[in-house]
Amino acid sequence: MLLRFNLQRPLPRAATIGVGVAVSLLLSACVTTQPRGVSTGPAPVISSQDIGAVASAALPVAPAPGDIAPTLQPATSGAATASAAPALTPAPTMGPLTPIGTAAVMPPESVATIAPPQNMWDRIRRGFAMTDIDGDLVEGRINWYASKPDYIQRMSERSARYLFYIVEELERRHMPTELALLPFIESAFNPGAVSRTKAVGIWQFMPKTGRAFDLRQNSFRDERQDIVASTNAALDYLESLHAQFGDWHLALAAYNWGQGNVRRAIARNKKAGKPAGYLDLRMPAETRLYVPKLQAVEQIIRNPGAYGLTLPEVPNHPFFDSVRIERDIDVALVAKLSGISETDFRNLNPALRQPVILSNGTPEILLPWDNATEFKMRLEGHRGPLASWTAWVAKRNYTTTQIAKLVGMTEAELRQVNSIPPRMLVRRGSTLLVRKQKESTADVPAKIADNAQLALAPQFSKLKIKVRPGQTLSGIANQHGVSIAALMKWNNLKSPRSLRAGQSLIVKIR
Repeated sequence: MLLRFNLQRPLPRAATIGVGVAVSLLLSACVTTQPRGVSTGPAPVISSQDIGAVASAALPVAPAPGDIAPTLQPATSGAATASAAPALTPAPTMGPLTPIGTAAVMPPESVATIAPPQNMWDRIRRGFAMTDIDGDLVEGRINWYASKPDYIQRMSERSARYLFYIVEELERRHMPTELALLPFIESAFNPGAVSRTKAVGIWQFMPKTGRAFDLRQNSFRDERQDIVASTNAALDYLESLHAQFGDWHLALAAYNWGQGNVRRAIARNKKAGKPAGYLDLRMPAETRLYVPKLQAVEQIIRNPGAYGLTLPEVPNHPFFDSVRIERDIDVALVAKLSGISETDFRNLNPALRQPVILSNGTPEILLPWDNATEFKMRLEGHRGPLASWTAWVAKRNYTTTQIAKLVGMTEAELRQVNSIPPRMLVRRGSTLLVRKQKESTADVPAKIADNAQLALAPQFSKLKIKVRPGQTLSGIANQHGVSIAALMKWNNLKSPRSLRAGQSLIVKIR
């Protein structure tokens, strides 16, 4: 039987008395209850001294080095919970009672501190659980980071918005808290980060991997940048990789390099009779340094003063709250009602690509904890339209000039809000954001909000020319910067040799 104490708030006197009664009942159960099929004889008599000793033994025990951090109770909603301190590790099953008259004292080093974490860095340290790698790779990375205090400061300040939620999820899943530091390596905690390979967000999801974990990517939002959705997807992915490889270092290598590549590297080593740990595999330099980078950041977080660094204060409480959106609403209005800047709003909601939030596609947004309450109160008192934008679906191919006339916007504004380059044709089925008509109160349907895509094609101007004597198809193609194949297609020519003087040709130029 285990006792669990919540030490986030001091117990009232009545509750303290209740705990004492509970301890007494527990001890009574321990000495009068016997396992099925085991005879223990009569229950021994227990003195008040023994009760105090056993109660002391029931206190939580500090996790041994390498153990995973104790977990918080799961949040009741998608928002971060307000609890600040993790529940303490349950006490181990008690062994035989100490004989009467003998003091039962727990070794001092096995008793957990009852103090809650001082801040998020302290909380993260308590959950470090991965095996360290020794060697020059880690030392080299530590020296590199330690030589860039401004870089560490910027990353740490950005992380303050997101760390509480990430650590809560890690503790809920019983995962090592080193993983909360992975966005330092992936993106420097920049939610707008985009790699040269088109990986996006603080967890750097590739498009294909993002879709595999149900992260929607459309004209209105990219959930690879959604803080909550991408964090949950990243931890799902890491959990699955750890289950597959049985080792966190290999799981991290697979996260960076791909699970197929890691499987093949392991198979090659095993076939050659070689060990197949992280440091034993042949892998790209980026993956070789991946875990050493993470461990270097871990060492700096563990003891920043040893490297001449000071981490910014990150309180151990939620930075943001999740707020449900019932109707389409402009981003500018949300920022105004919540009392924050649009920049701050987008730092918490970087997945939103447009100036409007579509309730059927993004039913929840994130706001700073106190501002969330302010937003709800002001929204109830707001009178007037909520959204000045809506979605428009092209029923055929259009030029942006044609669409602008149809929806009552300037072509420049239409192209700017939808990121359409000049001289591009909008293809049939594309969804564009357009100004909402004043009389319209309808919200964008879920089918459009969830699946909006923009398909473009080059818009050509047609030029009609006549072939002069001696001209060739290749010469005409070079003159106008087009291919011979394109000229033949536009003019239904079966052979380049079928050209003759005086013949009319169509040339399409951008």
